[in-house]
Amino acid sequence: MKISPTAIPDVLVIEPRVFRDARGFFFESYNDALFRKATRLDVEFVQDNHSHSGKGVLRGLHYQIEQPQGKLVRVSAGAIFDVAVDLRSDSAAFGRWVGVELSAANFRQIWVPPGFAHGFLVLGESADVLYKTTDYYAPAHERCLRWDDPQVGVAWPLHGSTPVLSAKDLAGTGLDQAERF
Repeated sequence: MKISPTAIPDVLVIEPRVFRDARGFFFESYNDALFRKATRLDVEFVQDNHSHSGKGVLRGLHYQIEQPQGKLVRVSAGAIFDVAVDLRSDSAAFGRWVGVELSAANFRQIWVPPGFAHGFLVLGESADVLYKTTDYYAPAHERCLRWDDPQVGVAWPLHGSTPVLSAKDLAGTGLDQAERF
């Protein structure tokens, strides 16, 4: 397993070893002992989520102000541009974002620690996104940072198209009004 820090060092890109032959491929999508050793993180995952989204869908930027969730995100079909925004008030990276392409073809995963808003944009016809979380979904504590907040300035690869958004995501708040960690 290869671990690479991003421009925000607490957000990690994880590349598992993939074994390929004439039959296809095999890889361990998660191995607790290897993950802990490679990342030096002491986390416990309590929930697995699976999201299927169509072309042009943008989900996010979501976070939970209480019961914050760390997320280990991967794609089993299609491709996404995955984004994490630092909402930790005491962080030198507060308000900054990082984005990584995750796909079924590149097998990459991203570790998004608690204290970050998270979202993604589907890059093709559809995508299946799987992610483990370190705390349970708590709808009463869920918040949404505006996906296009100019103060954050995420460079979504929209190529002139308009993303497909939920009503919740359309109503997201700007960084200056967002509840912070």
